[in-house]
Amino acid sequence: MKREYVYKGFERFWHWSQAGLIIFLAFTGFEVHGSFRVLGFEHAARFHRVASWMLIGLIIFAIFWHLVTGEWRQYIPTTHKLADQIRFYTRGMFRGEPHPTKKSGLQKLNPLQRLVYLGFKLVLIPLTVLSGIVYMFHKSLDKNDIVVISDIPLGTVAFWHTLGAFLLMAFLVVHVYMTTTGRTPTSNIEAMITGYEELEEDEDEPVDEAKVDGQVDR
Repeated sequence: MKREYVYKGFERFWHWSQAGLIIFLAFTGFEVHGSFRVLGFEHAARFHRVASWMLIGLIIFAIFWHLVTGEWRQYIPTTHKLADQIRFYTRGMFRGEPHPTKKSGLQKLNPLQRLVYLGFKLVLIPLTVLSGIVYMFHKSLDKNDIVVISDIPLGTVAFWHTLGAFLLMAFLVVHVYMTTTGRTPTSNIEAMITGYEELEEDEDEPVDEAKVDGQVDR
């Protein structure tokens, strides 16, 4: 085993900040939805709006960071060992079989993770954020003639935003569970806190054709 610096400082800050904001947005959002009452509707709505702008700002910074550092290449989809990875998660890990892919600072995600996280970034987050913005400014946008959305019923916007929220919560539950499938049940979480992870050394491991090339040194 070797101890390698896998997760950079901003990457860890972005990960935990995004997780915290999404959980807080779900809490306040479902209270606004009427699922329960803790803060009160007015407070929950105000906190939800503030947290939503914080999340949007974080997303903008994260996009900039990914582009500048080249970390966006981590999410390039590949079918190399994809079937092996699915087989590992569905059967192999319950039988104690070795992980079919090796993690490194330049290749942090396995083939299945690349597809899932790419969908999270390109579909799930945009669905929730954009529907939330339209929901937030549904009347004012139309009244000020900035964007005419009167043909989109508010109920439809609310449906898509709520759907995005439920999908985000489902993703969060699965994501937390998958963190326990590492070398130890807590090793993945510890790595996202310290940045360092104990990785297997295997010089004979073939290079993934979609492996991150031209990574900017940081």
